[in-house]
Amino acid sequence: MQKIYISELAKYVGQEITIQGWLYNKRSSGKLRFLVLRDGSGYLQCVYFKGNITPEIFDLSDRIGQESAIEVTGKVKAEPRAVGGYELDATNLTVLHETHDYPITPKDHGIEFLMDNRHLWLRSSRQVAIMKIRHRIVKAIRDFFDDRGFTLMDAPILTPAACEGTSTLFETEYFDLGKAYLTQSGQLYAEAGALALGKVYTFGPTFRAEKSKTRRHLTEFWMVEPEVAFADLNDDMDLAEEFLEYIVQTVLTDRAEELKTLERDTTKLQSVKRPFPRISYDEAVEILKKNGVEFEYGNDLGAADETIVSNQFDRPVMVHRYPSEVKAFYMKRDPENPKLALAVDVLAPEGYGEIIGGSQREDSLDLLLARIKEHNLPQSAFEWYLDLRRFGSVPHAGFGLGLERTVTWICGLDHLRETIPFPRMIYRNTP
Repeated sequence: MQKIYISELAKYVGQEITIQGWLYNKRSSGKLRFLVLRDGSGYLQCVYFKGNITPEIFDLSDRIGQESAIEVTGKVKAEPRAVGGYELDATNLTVLHETHDYPITPKDHGIEFLMDNRHLWLRSSRQVAIMKIRHRIVKAIRDFFDDRGFTLMDAPILTPAACEGTSTLFETEYFDLGKAYLTQSGQLYAEAGALALGKVYTFGPTFRAEKSKTRRHLTEFWMVEPEVAFADLNDDMDLAEEFLEYIVQTVLTDRAEELKTLERDTTKLQSVKRPFPRISYDEAVEILKKNGVEFEYGNDLGAADETIVSNQFDRPVMVHRYPSEVKAFYMKRDPENPKLALAVDVLAPEGYGEIIGGSQREDSLDLLLARIKEHNLPQSAFEWYLDLRRFGSVPHAGFGLGLERTVTWICGLDHLRETIPFPRMIYRNTP
C-alpha cells in the first residue's frame, strides 16, 4: 500500500486510496456516518453510506470511539464545504486499535485537567495548529540567519557560572569539580563564536529558576541568540527589526490556516513591518507618566509598564538605553552617559511584552573586570570570557529572542504554557 497523507489529497482526486490515522470526531445522519480522520498532516471527512458498504462496516463505523486508530479506503473528491477541502467516499474500514473513553472530549475541560493530560491534549486541533506555527517560526529563525551568513554555534547547557544573575540558577553537583548550573543563556559563548566566525547564533534550551507564576514565564524555554562582531547598538536594532519582520510575515504566508484555526486577528500582524519605532528609556518613562503611572525612574519596566508603552504603537517598539544598574554586567555603558547601558528591549504589541533583549557588549577588559566585581561574580569563572577582551577585542553586539513568547504573540494566546510541547513551570514538571 502506498503511504498517502491527508495533505497530499489534491493529487488523488477521483482515485481510490487507503489512508491511516486516528478518529478525531464523528456524527451520524440517518443512513450516513461522517468520520473525521486526522493523521498529523490534516483532517479528512470520511463518508459512509449504508447502501454502499456491508452492515458490519456500517456498524463498526458507529461503534469505534474517539482516537481509535483506523485505516480507511475510499474515493477522493473535492468538497469545499468539508474540513480540508476534500472528502472520502468510504468503502472500507479497518480498526488498527479500538479506543473508548478517551479522556479529552469536545466539551470544555479545566486547564489543570488539560495540563495533566498534556500528552493527549497535544492531539487537539488547537494544539496541533500551535505546534505547526512553532515549527514554522523555528524554521524561519534558522533560514533567516543561515541565509545571511551566520554560523550556528551550539552553546553548552551545563555552565560554570551565572550569565543573568545568580538568583535564578538551577544548580547541580558536577563530579569532583563542584557546582555547575543549567544555562540561563548561550550569549557568552556566542561572543566567543563571533570573535572566531564574525556572525554566529546559538539556538537551544535555557533555564531560569525564577519563582514566577505569570503567564509570561517558563522555567525551561528556548532562545535564539545572534552575535555579531564589529557591530554597535544601532546595528543590533537594525538586525532585530529585520528578523522580527521576516518571522511574522513568513508565518502569515505559510501558516494562514493554522492562524485561522486559532481565530487570530491577523490584521494586527500585517502591521509588523520595518521601520519599528525606537524610543529611549527616558521617553518610555514619559509615556508611563502621561498615562498616570507612578513609575520610579531607574526601575526596570514591569509587565504592566511594557503593555502601556507598547499599546501606543501598532508594531513592536524598541526601548533603548536603560539605566545600567538594571541591566546585566556585560552590557556596554553609553560613552555619552555612563549611567545608561547600550541596551535594547523589543516590546511586542497587544500587551505581549518583551520578546527580544539585547545590547552592545562591553569590549574593554578593565571596564568588564569592574562590572564583574560590582556584581559580586567570581572572576575565576569568567577568565575565559575575559580572554575575549585580552586578545583581539572589538565592538560587538547581539540579542536574545524567546521562542515561546514569540509563539504566544503570533498565535494570540493568553499563556506561554501552550507554546511548548511539555511546559515546565514552578508548580509543574509533569508529564
